[in-house]
Amino acid sequence: MAKAKSRAAARKIKDKWKAKSWYRILAPALFDNVAVAETLAADKDLLINRVTEVSLQDLTGDFRRSHVKLHFKIEKVEGSDAHTFFTGHNLTPDYIRRLVRRRRSRIDGVYDVTTTDGAVIRLKPFATTEKRLQSSQKHMIRNIMKETIFKYGKERTLSELVKDILDGNLSTEISKNCKKFYPLRKVEIYKSELLKRPTVKIEKPVKKDEGEEEAKEAKTEAKEKPAEEKKKHSREQEEKTRGKTTEEGKEKPEKKKTESSTKKSTKKK
Repeated sequence: MAKAKSRAAARKIKDKWKAKSWYRILAPALFDNVAVAETLAADKDLLINRVTEVSLQDLTGDFRRSHVKLHFKIEKVEGSDAHTFFTGHNLTPDYIRRLVRRRRSRIDGVYDVTTTDGAVIRLKPFATTEKRLQSSQKHMIRNIMKETIFKYGKERTLSELVKDILDGNLSTEISKNCKKFYPLRKVEIYKSELLKRPTVKIEKPVKKDEGEEEAKEAKTEAKEKPAEEKKKHSREQEEKTRGKTTEEGKEKPEKKKTESSTKKSTKKK
């Protein structure tokens, strides 16, 4: 009896694995919907709200970005593809330990930023210095970090802000603003958490290049129209002059005939 039960249990386990199927996990549109991983599930509804961690090196191919870990959460499944959205990122602890040394100061901050599309994201930056700082200097640097981050977030959408964080543009902006008061050795956004997803859909503005091209086309059309009108006017004048010359040519032989007839009449006399 015990053997029969164990065999039946083994069959059930095998049947469970057979019922499962593979699904591809796709990165968000910010990362061009690249396939980042594969996962097993018996039902596609079980995949919803699953979180996967991906290295930025896997998306960009740059080994220097291997310390950046991205977090994607599955929101919907279409066929065998699981679509995700960005929920946050963090830097590996060993990378942070390499930046923090003895006889140096570390300034941390936590800020909840609201973007132009209504998203709320929590950013955790930190800065390191070459020497130890006083508490008043640290307080001043924190205020500059706060002002820079809030101003940066108000002017950008969530996807634009995330891109600037991963590219290091926000860190360089903080370092540049703090340099006026005290130079920083390194600035990093070591962690981000998405608290609220975007609520407003912002239409993409027309690119400057496209607007310039349209303006150029309008100018060329405006220039071409009077030129064409001038050409038409000149053609009409040429046709008129040609008609006059033909009429004059017809009149000349008639004049010659009359002159010859008058000469003959004088000779007869």
